[in-house]
Amino acid sequence: MGAAATFEDNFDGPAGSAVDGGKWQTETGDNVNNHERQYYTAGNANAALNGQGQLVITARRENPGNYQCWYGRCEYTSARLNTAGRFTQAYGHVEARMKVPRGQGMWPAFWMLGHDIGQIGWPNSGEIDVMENVGFEPSTVHGTIHGPGYSGSGGIGAAYSLPGGQAFADAFHTFAVDWSPDSITWSVDGNVYQRRTPADLGGRQWVFNKPFFLILNLAVGGYWPGDPDGSTVFPQQLVVDYVRFTGSGGGGNTGTLTGLAGKCLDVAGANTANGTPVQLYTCNQSGAQRWTVGTDGTVRALGKCLHAAGGGTGDGTRVQLWDCDGSGAQRWSYNSATRDVVNLSADKCLDVLDNNPADGTPTQIWSCSGGGNQKWTLNT
Repeated sequence: MGAAATFEDNFDGPAGSAVDGGKWQTETGDNVNNHERQYYTAGNANAALNGQGQLVITARRENPGNYQCWYGRCEYTSARLNTAGRFTQAYGHVEARMKVPRGQGMWPAFWMLGHDIGQIGWPNSGEIDVMENVGFEPSTVHGTIHGPGYSGSGGIGAAYSLPGGQAFADAFHTFAVDWSPDSITWSVDGNVYQRRTPADLGGRQWVFNKPFFLILNLAVGGYWPGDPDGSTVFPQQLVVDYVRFTGSGGGGNTGTLTGLAGKCLDVAGANTANGTPVQLYTCNQSGAQRWTVGTDGTVRALGKCLHAAGGGTGDGTRVQLWDCDGSGAQRWSYNSATRDVVNLSADKCLDVLDNNPADGTPTQIWSCSGGGNQKWTLNT
């Protein structure tokens, strides 16, 4: 993509060491919801670097700590890592290069959950499964979205199978999603196999225009994969070469946005506080006038996003600077041919109030009219 990574872990470090605690937290305990059989352990017991720039998550048939699970004494241990509280992001290119385990009952996954799950719960938080594999389908992986009214076995997704009966466990493969406002596209080794938009939800709520955090885990057993049987060999390993998130905050074109009377779109007083008005002002080459039109639907300056106040969609809603949050208030489209900057949620144009060219005139969103007070040129 050429964009800078906003999150990257290449798992460099000595063999046997735990993951970087500044990037990942390690979850512990069992999971009754899916009737999985494993107990997730802390530290490096089942998630450790191998000294070759890879993370190894190991599932073992053991219970050294006398761990108790929903079904009684736990039969297996494994590991689950997430970036909650350390890294969340809305939109971009998410990928991991991994080699999955093999065997009946194995269930490796690379996925994401909405950052607000602690407030609104699952599935209202949304879930994006970049890659799941169940051991009884060695040649196939799945990509799925879950949300209110389309969760669990009702999730919306598709499968991708390797040609010629190859098994995913035989080699490393790259699993990715390209995620933008109202669109998620899945690929394996660069081969796109599905794209989902709100049109796929049959009127149900699209809950993917906000920050999510990353999860890596190796589950054992459960409703979907079924439990291990006599054919399953332990230990099994999910080997992760790298995890990378690029795009939001990285990609896009940067320059001034010049509009009415040749003046520039400007953050009032170069103030980075939430709610600072965005106005028209004589061009002065300052950072307050340096905008990045992102590949993710944002327009950013001074590390924050162009924002329709209060998420308003009506004519006259003022435009301001605000923390980037992935909301519809911050979803914009810039068309260099028509020179329109359109707020997608409102379907309205970035507009200079009252067609007034004076320094300090506020901007707002207004029904697109083709007027000169709605035309902007990005000068990179």
